[in-house]
Amino acid sequence: MPNEHILIVDDEPDIRSLLKDILEDEGYDVAVAENAEVAELSRQKQRPDLVLLDIWMPDMDGISLLKQWNNDKEASSPVIMMSGHGTVETAVEATRIGAYDFIEKPVSLGKLLTTVQRALEEHKNKNEPATLRYRLSSTPELVGHSKIIKQLREQTQRIAQHEAPVLIQGELGNGKNIIARFLHINSHRKNGPFIDAGVTALTAGKLTEIFFGREEGDEIHPGLLEQATTGSLFLDDIGDLDLDTQGQLLSALETGRFHRQGGSTPVTMDVRIIAASHYDLNHRCAEGHFHSELYHHLNVIPLYIPPLREHLEDVPDLINFYVAYFVDHDGLSYRNFNVAAKNRLRHYHWPGNIRELRNLVQRLLIVGTGNEINVDEVETALATQVQASPSIESNSSTYKLPLREAREQFERAYFQHLLHEMGGNIVKISQHAGIERTHLYRKLRALGIDNKQK
Repeated sequence: MPNEHILIVDDEPDIRSLLKDILEDEGYDVAVAENAEVAELSRQKQRPDLVLLDIWMPDMDGISLLKQWNNDKEASSPVIMMSGHGTVETAVEATRIGAYDFIEKPVSLGKLLTTVQRALEEHKNKNEPATLRYRLSSTPELVGHSKIIKQLREQTQRIAQHEAPVLIQGELGNGKNIIARFLHINSHRKNGPFIDAGVTALTAGKLTEIFFGREEGDEIHPGLLEQATTGSLFLDDIGDLDLDTQGQLLSALETGRFHRQGGSTPVTMDVRIIAASHYDLNHRCAEGHFHSELYHHLNVIPLYIPPLREHLEDVPDLINFYVAYFVDHDGLSYRNFNVAAKNRLRHYHWPGNIRELRNLVQRLLIVGTGNEINVDEVETALATQVQASPSIESNSSTYKLPLREAREQFERAYFQHLLHEMGGNIVKISQHAGIERTHLYRKLRALGIDNKQK
């Protein structure tokens, strides 16, 4: 199923480039246009699922363009207006004539991602039949024949028959989302929605609204708990949830009810919670970063996923699975890993777990030539993948550099290391480094690092 297509219309090249990079890293397909004429050509070529539209442009302003698009009712897409010189009157006018929302420049990354996500979801709910709304992108499968995977599969199938909350724990990249989908599709709730919500991608200031929804007069905007009614809500990275929202979520889980923001009538919950974390949540509780009551509520059924290095005999099966997946879903040309190549990968330690294996297979299918992948090609790919970042401490020539150049060399090595260790996940790198994501993108660009080449 293709990713949502977003069109960015802005006459400033730096803004277009930055927003494009950010949204592509969030998994969206993005096109850009510098003016109304190019925007119209882009819409004719591929109808966008959402438009980010600047108000002040040289040929036709965004308000006029929005009015023009509003006449094309059959091709309507939600439009989010942007302006560096915004006023209340401008925002009111934009929403009055049909804009979904209005955001000011410089754009807040959190505001941008939350508004985009909400606009796409509401537009989808409005225009798609309910039976299509939450269709899984693919049937989840626990691949492998090892004793560990057989036990995990059997355990997960047993757990799926119950309604109690599940807490999935294990290292980064080991397939927690696959387990969560497997639980849902094997449960009595399989015909209901499966909502996959990564906590780290949510915006702290809007979490109450995102989780519990809001009411504005007669309009109801359902939150995650309500969207997942009769189905399952998967909360990945639950350990990153702020304490206030943890408390509100705990109250909802204990009472089975919650209130929408701005609402007075309680909403009854009918959802199974599946949470996941790579943190030791016991340790997070001891440090005061996680409510112990919420931890015990979620940990009714604990489920641990072992790292790939503990069941390396499944590597050939996983390779075959992902080769078939990328050939079928991405249209890549089939290439066969020969026996020596598979044996080499069976003896690799896989610090990035299944995610790292998946990325390696995809890269070899894309960049390689010929029908067969041999051990030399695998060695080259692994050498590139695990190449150690240059050590400032061990490189004495670094001390001869001016401070600015030495600092840049360290920062380049630091971020290259994090990109590898965290599988290119900008959200996690931002949190680890303590730098806001917009600034992180600019820093990577300044250092000449392409974050897409993980």
